[in-house]
Amino acid sequence: MKTISNALIALFAAAALSPAQEDPAAAKAPYGFIRLANALAQGTGKVTLKIDGENVSPDGYKLGDVTGGIRLKPGGHEVKIIREGIKEGVTTVNVALNDTTILIPFAEKIPASDTEPARWEIRILRLKQQQPETGLSGTFVSVSQTPEIQVEIREPGGLWNPVIVKRLAVAQAPLLYPRGYVPLRSGGKNLEPVPVSEQGNYVVLLYDDEAGQLQTVNFRDFKFLSAD
Repeated sequence: MKTISNALIALFAAAALSPAQEDPAAAKAPYGFIRLANALAQGTGKVTLKIDGENVSPDGYKLGDVTGGIRLKPGGHEVKIIREGIKEGVTTVNVALNDTTILIPFAEKIPASDTEPARWEIRILRLKQQQPETGLSGTFVSVSQTPEIQVEIREPGGLWNPVIVKRLAVAQAPLLYPRGYVPLRSGGKNLEPVPVSEQGNYVVLLYDDEAGQLQTVNFRDFKFLSAD
């Protein structure tokens, strides 16, 4: 993967969560980043994120929260995502220099077995950065229980363009608005519009809320993304 510019590294560092990351000297050290986009509707209470055993934010995260870049030294890091009432999710993330891995926790229903009843368990979808994107584009990713979702993107002239988003996969589509809010809809329901202000890639995460209704959260990234 190619590195992003120093300006983008500085932007990620400014959005980081740990007080130690505010040290100007530390900001010049070589780092990669992890970013959390919380789509975990099952369970109770806030979501806890632990990296190498350390609780990143004692306040926890609510459904739909998206963090800034959490700065880490390159190499392997154990990530645990915990919420009451549901089995925790654990993964190892290989953090690359100057790249960001987006982690999306969600729940998977596990059928009953001879030894355990049916239950929900935390799974973690990872989005890895690819080559830098030019122009305005959208990366659509779904952790909804619906196997396939059609999202429609409005053009400035009023035409709605469909993009098919499969569960646990990504779909790329152009965003034709030069700036402002790009309207989205699915199944006749308006979704959260995407605010665009400059060239780049904008992520639209589709997930189910506590009532099983489709919701979205969107945020800007600086590169193409692929599911891992």
